[in-house]
Amino acid sequence: MIFLRLTLLGTGDAVGTPKIGCACPRCTYALQKRISRTRTSLLLESEGRHLIIDTSPDMRYQLLRSGSPPIDAVIWTHGHYDHYSGYGEFYRVQKPPPVYAAPEVLSYCSQFFTFLPYEKHPMTPYLPIELFGLKITSLPVNHPSVPTFGLCIESDGVAIGYTSDTRVDIPSTTRSHLEGMDLLLVDAIVPSDLHLNKHMNYEEACNLSRELGARDFRCVHLSHLVSWDLPHLGRDSDTWIL
Repeated sequence: MIFLRLTLLGTGDAVGTPKIGCACPRCTYALQKRISRTRTSLLLESEGRHLIIDTSPDMRYQLLRSGSPPIDAVIWTHGHYDHYSGYGEFYRVQKPPPVYAAPEVLSYCSQFFTFLPYEKHPMTPYLPIELFGLKITSLPVNHPSVPTFGLCIESDGVAIGYTSDTRVDIPSTTRSHLEGMDLLLVDAIVPSDLHLNKHMNYEEACNLSRELGARDFRCVHLSHLVSWDLPHLGRDSDTWIL
């Protein structure tokens, strides 16, 4: 039996909540309650090793809050700054961990870390890799205009899905890989009455999770427009042992 712990390091969108300089009800509530949504990032612990999915700009704070675990590997889902730019925080902290990502994502993000020597491991869509006792499959999604990939993570009969940033019309092969997840983490950047070309809103995310038959799901990548009291919202530092 492999011990698997999943922690939501962050659950916010590119600007986080509270948004700098914003006095909306959600940001005001966050400031009053001293709560926040840092940029979305996931931490997995398996076989005593630690894997980060997306190194957000808030990675330093997120790792300190999580007990400063040494990081053994990183996966990047796509080349938007809120998903990779925190990798620079490894400078003079630890040996930069190897990075796994689609070839085009590795190529783009590597331009910004020429000061860090690190291993690069290309991931082929739909071809699983084995890492720390986990089977991890890269899944193309639909996040114009950059190549973006969700993930299926499997261990001892437990399956975790992550859509990353995407519209609701993801490829049919990706949908089939995400069916029946024990836990699905799904992009839901805005409330149900708003519609964006690059992301799902809350209603679309919830409907997709139910259509895929997820046993449990949490909405992540939430903007400051999303209320704090909706069901199925992920919160920073939420943890599951699976």
